Amino acid sequence: MNTGRKRCKGFTLLELLVAMAIFAVIGALGLGGLNAVVTQQTIAGDNIEQLVQLQRGIRLMTGDLSQPHPRYVRGELGQIQEAPLLADGRGDYEIRLTRAGWRNPAGLPRGELQRVQYRLEDDQLIREYWPVLDHVLGTDPRSEVLFDGVVSLEFSFLDARGEWQKRWPAPNQIGAPLTNLPRAIRIELELESWGEIQRLVDVSL
Repeated sequence: MNTGRKRCKGFTLLELLVAMAIFAVIGALGLGGLNAVVTQQTIAGDNIEQLVQLQRGIRLMTGDLSQPHPRYVRGELGQIQEAPLLADGRGDYEIRLTRAGWRNPAGLPRGELQRVQYRLEDDQLIREYWPVLDHVLGTDPRSEVLFDGVVSLEFSFLDARGEWQKRWPAPNQIGAPLTNLPRAIRIELELESWGEIQRLVDVSL
């Protein structure tokens, strides 16, 4: 009888090396695609965070500027010191105003008027407010950075004659009561990340 051994068939070393190379290429392609997805998700998350910050900052600005109040500010000795709205280029701020509608959900013993100002420092737009309306010795404003990478910021004011003014009180307001306020305020803000942004704020009087 013929009892020859049957040959066992399998993969050769070359075939194994080729298969491993193919799997390595597929794995590298898959890892590259996964990294691309993760990178895109990170970029999208950063953009969303920046957009939320932008929307919040613009909302704060429009909220402040839409509710000016004709209440002037008194100094430490009780004398009249500042007009309700100032944007005359004389201080280190871009605009300073008294605003109404300061929410008090905690029911703290304070009024609903707030003194707010916006100023630029090192390409940052900073919002500041005082815990009390009238000046008190030793009371510093509380600060919050709204935007980084600020290229420019301009405010324009619509006066009672329907003319836009770059400063307030405007030249034609000299001698007018301190409580005079503009009819509207235009914000022109340019950011490195978002470009030019314009908002027209109707002043509620």
